[in-house]
Amino acid sequence: MRLISLVKPLLVSGLMLSGTAYASPGAQEVLQASPVDDIVGQYPEMMSQGIRDGLKQSGQVPSMVADTIGYVVSSSYRADDIEKKIVSGLEASLSSAQLEAVNDWYQTPVAQKIAQAEIAASAPAIWPEIRSQAPALNEANRDSAREKLFDRFDRASRATETTVDTTIAVQLGLATAMAALSSDSVHYEQLSKRLESQRSMLQGMVGQQVYDSYLFTYRNISLQEMNLYMDFLESDAGSSFTRVVTDSLQEAITAPIENIGVQLARFMNFGAGESR
Repeated sequence: MRLISLVKPLLVSGLMLSGTAYASPGAQEVLQASPVDDIVGQYPEMMSQGIRDGLKQSGQVPSMVADTIGYVVSSSYRADDIEKKIVSGLEASLSSAQLEAVNDWYQTPVAQKIAQAEIAASAPAIWPEIRSQAPALNEANRDSAREKLFDRFDRASRATETTVDTTIAVQLGLATAMAALSSDSVHYEQLSKRLESQRSMLQGMVGQQVYDSYLFTYRNISLQEMNLYMDFLESDAGSSFTRVVTDSLQEAITAPIENIGVQLARFMNFGAGESR
């Protein structure tokens, strides 16, 4: 939520005989009012960090090589391009009335409080804290109303579905990187199909991680505020906004992966040539 979006100018289109006419918010303005643009701004680092961590944990490449691959991954994603894809989707799929309803929600104090919590929790730097606090938060919320609310939240926000999509993208990037570092001849399409076939298994694996993130992110959001959030997410405008954003994100983060493998192969071939 950029600073400019916190102080909204009056959208006065002109004075009419019947009174003042206000312009409806456009898709770009609605996106800036939401936390999505800030979260999207962190996606290059999120993808890079995920693949870098995976390579280092595998122990199959030196740390320096993992960092170099992380840099290649980060440079392959541009937040502006992802944002443009989301805006295009919103313009094509949501009516003016739906955009206005989404914008109205994000002007409320409750929505802004929740948005700030979501932005803060999405930063890669905070991931270790989410993991470290997970056991205590799970224990504190056992059999609680907040625990029971999770399934409703997950359906409305498509949180697990989106996390699985991101996990597949990271794993595909990781596999593509490893193939570029070896003589592995497995093609991108084969890797993609192999990972897609594991989607149901991944849903079970990431489910706990999504729940941990949910408990951490909304730990200072009251149940009353969370229920207002659910009402928005389940509304016609809210559900349409969420669907377009998540679908656009999946396309945007998957598209560059094959090219990442090509860039890495060139990099490794260049390095091999230099060492001769």
